[in-house]
Amino acid sequence: MRELFAPLTPAEDKYLPNAKRDGGLCLALSGGGFRATLFHLGALRRLNELGLLSSFKSISSVSGGSMIALCLADGIISVPPEPGKPLQNFESIAAKARDLVSFNLRRTVMLKKLLPWNSLTSLPELVAKEMADRVSTRTLVDLPDTPRFIFCATDLVFGSNWVYEKTRAGNYEAGYKRSELQSIRLAYAAAASACFPPVFKPMKPEIDGKDLKDGDATGPEADECRSKIRLTDGGVYDNMGLEPLWKNAESLIVSDAGGTFEYSPNRGTLSDLKRYPDIMGNQARALRKRWLISSFITGDGPGGLPGLSGTYFATTSDVTRYNPDLKLGYSSGVALKIAQIRTDLDRFSDAEQAVLQNHGYLLCDIALKTHLPDLYQSAPPIDIPFKEWMDEKKVLEAIRNSAKQRLLP
Repeated sequence: MRELFAPLTPAEDKYLPNAKRDGGLCLALSGGGFRATLFHLGALRRLNELGLLSSFKSISSVSGGSMIALCLADGIISVPPEPGKPLQNFESIAAKARDLVSFNLRRTVMLKKLLPWNSLTSLPELVAKEMADRVSTRTLVDLPDTPRFIFCATDLVFGSNWVYEKTRAGNYEAGYKRSELQSIRLAYAAAASACFPPVFKPMKPEIDGKDLKDGDATGPEADECRSKIRLTDGGVYDNMGLEPLWKNAESLIVSDAGGTFEYSPNRGTLSDLKRYPDIMGNQARALRKRWLISSFITGDGPGGLPGLSGTYFATTSDVTRYNPDLKLGYSSGVALKIAQIRTDLDRFSDAEQAVLQNHGYLLCDIALKTHLPDLYQSAPPIDIPFKEWMDEKKVLEAIRNSAKQRLLP
């Protein structure tokens, strides 16, 4: 039997967190299409009121989370915040996000694809162009030093998390490009993170494989793979955006707009073929969530190293999970219906937008108050974004068909 405190091998050591945990306060914004964009927007509003949006060291995002991260990054670049103070231009950031989810992005790019001059342009590339027109034309090098924005996609060739940041693009197996990143627009990084299969085919990384350096994968076959990297939705690998943060973060706030895993009767072989990877993906996500919350509760990390402090809240949650006596928030039944709102990139109604923002705002507030009280000191009073949408009967009527995918606006 191995001695309890025997030195770690290099192979073992690379899987453990940084013992110093010097990454500061970090934020993870999950995937979930426009549902995630809106839920996170509500959470960001409360974080801004608390002065925390200007205090994060790193912000990792996936899919729909990357769309709101694009809006936030553009706003911080435009008006650099004062540390510990609310962003003065938050309303303009929110307006861009609401504009983005107020039109049918999916249908728009599909129609534009039919135009002759777009015959060689892929649907994801058209998504990137739309987001550049509507949100930001800035590039990776324009990102602020702090917070460190990390847009996450999935590398289908090496099967791992791919990141776009201010100072690098790539992953640990393929390697990283660390210079001349001004050619990659933030909108392209967000699109690579958000274009879900099978509607959108994989994207090229906008990087020559020869520019990827110091990857763990070696040999002629690995070099050939570097030249053929394809990227898809970051949620395929890690839908909560934890991968870039868990080793170094001191405190981590996780906003999760992932939905419920739905029951499904036997619908035949073709349905089962889709069901198998769905179950595997759900199990991987559940394991990440269990480990994360266990680390929050016990304070212990892998290998006996320090764990994370932090908090987690999700669309599937309701405020009574944090405080059974709390009434200011949607009930568990309504929260479940909100969590079932579609994850598409089509037009969201005013009601859908309001309810999702309210839900994210209120859950973020109670999660921080309960689990990170030091960050909640001198908190301003709650100011629900859309008070007129707190009537649960009205909410249920407005979102009763919101789980359905729509081909028309």
